[in-house]
Amino acid sequence: MIFDYETLKMLWWLLIGVLLIGFAITDGMDMGVAMLLRLVGKTDSERRTVINTIGAHWDGNQVWFITAGGALFAAWPMVYAAAFSGFYFAMMLVLFALFFRPLGFDYRSKIDSPRWRNNWDWGIFAGSAIPALVFGVAFGNLFLGVPFNIDNLLRVSYQGSFFALLNPFALLAGLISIAMLVGHAGMWLQLRTADKVAERSGQYGRYALMAFIVLFAAAGFWVANLNGYQIVSMGDTQGHADPLTKVVSTAQGAWLNNYSERPWTMTFPILGFAMALVALLFSKLNKPALSLISTSLMLVGVIMTAGVSLFPFIMPSSNNPDISLTIWDAVSSHKTLNIMFIAVAIFLPIILTYTTWCYVKMWRRVTVDEIETNTHGSY
Repeated sequence: MIFDYETLKMLWWLLIGVLLIGFAITDGMDMGVAMLLRLVGKTDSERRTVINTIGAHWDGNQVWFITAGGALFAAWPMVYAAAFSGFYFAMMLVLFALFFRPLGFDYRSKIDSPRWRNNWDWGIFAGSAIPALVFGVAFGNLFLGVPFNIDNLLRVSYQGSFFALLNPFALLAGLISIAMLVGHAGMWLQLRTADKVAERSGQYGRYALMAFIVLFAAAGFWVANLNGYQIVSMGDTQGHADPLTKVVSTAQGAWLNNYSERPWTMTFPILGFAMALVALLFSKLNKPALSLISTSLMLVGVIMTAGVSLFPFIMPSSNNPDISLTIWDAVSSHKTLNIMFIAVAIFLPIILTYTTWCYVKMWRRVTVDEIETNTHGSY
């Protein structure tokens, strides 16, 4: 064995965080671009310009989402079972919404009709805005606790409903998700387009970043007043996974305990706020490359803030806090985690290298003149 069981549990918490960050930076950016499509593109040529900034990469970027789902199933099977039972209708909503993205990209130019293209543009927008909102809502519900039970045979049952997920705090988290992805996408488009499209992209991206700062601060104050979860006693973290052997209590503000116990973790919320402000400054100074780097770091800060606040909980139970799923007792076997870690150590660098190579080789500004000249060679 490469690592002991406890270390592997921690490593897989970090690795799934890396996958979520990769998804947010790449495919989250594509979603943000789609949400900005109708705002920054006033003509069909401008909208095609916007689409072509992500045309070479959007489908490959979805692999991050697929990989995160596969890793969740393999590393945290009980979380996968509880999540896909509790969030089933939300997941189906995301799935059906995502159908509109490939169809919209591939079919909008098949017929030279303004009405046809306009309808597909709305489809592309919905196929990105709905998943972005639902992902944020899902994370928001984790802070409130998910209404599920686990019996003595470790069978998971869910007692909630889809509409119960749409509570005020979760919707706030959904708006944060949309704002940060649109802000990130605005910086991307400011860098990858020119003239009026780039100008509008920077403007709307800055609006989104300002909204993100306000919403993220509001969520922080709200979390400080929520009943958070804390472990009172825990079984052997080196032992086999059993979520029925611990004692958990709730207390107001407990989600902030990790920041007082480990002050260095304050780096992450500070990073989220600071990088949003830096991105605003660089965008205003027309330095979009630095703005894009800043929003990428902002996403790292936001996702790690959520992870650190919940740690070590993955899916708290509002029905019975003692059966909440944590990184210590909701994982696969020691051998499984080891084998998967070896696979990740081999293939993740290859994937990152290939993805970087693709972006470097296809890097350029996309202009309206290019799109109008090359009508058959682009989206």
